[in-house]
Amino acid sequence: MASASLEAEKRKEEEVRVRIGPPWLTRFERARIIGARALQLRYGAPPLVNVERLPPRVREDLVLLARVELDRGVLPITVLRYTRRGEQELIPLQVLLEGMKKRVGKYWTRLFIDEFPEYYRA
Repeated sequence: MASASLEAEKRKEEEVRVRIGPPWLTRFERARIIGARALQLRYGAPPLVNVERLPPRVREDLVLLARVELDRGVLPITVLRYTRRGEQELIPLQVLLEGMKKRVGKYWTRLFIDEFPEYYRA
């Protein structure tokens, strides 16, 4: 039985492995996700984080709210990557965020918070 669970874990790891592009979120994908989510929020989509705990300026700025949602990994988004040969791969956002965390290590939270202008950090 132990070998069956090991095989299942190996299959799971193979499914998650990123074959096309880097194993983290590129700056272009990140910008597209933040922009798309901000547009959804603008048209009335409910926030996926508790906005009461955020600073007032972050609550009012939908782009910053989308950044916070991306930072916390609560967005149910799948990234489609493709090559010039027509190969395609669907990658869950959480997999790419884990790759970013491994890449930047202890600077993960600074990656998002330091980009906020000073007056947004109240």
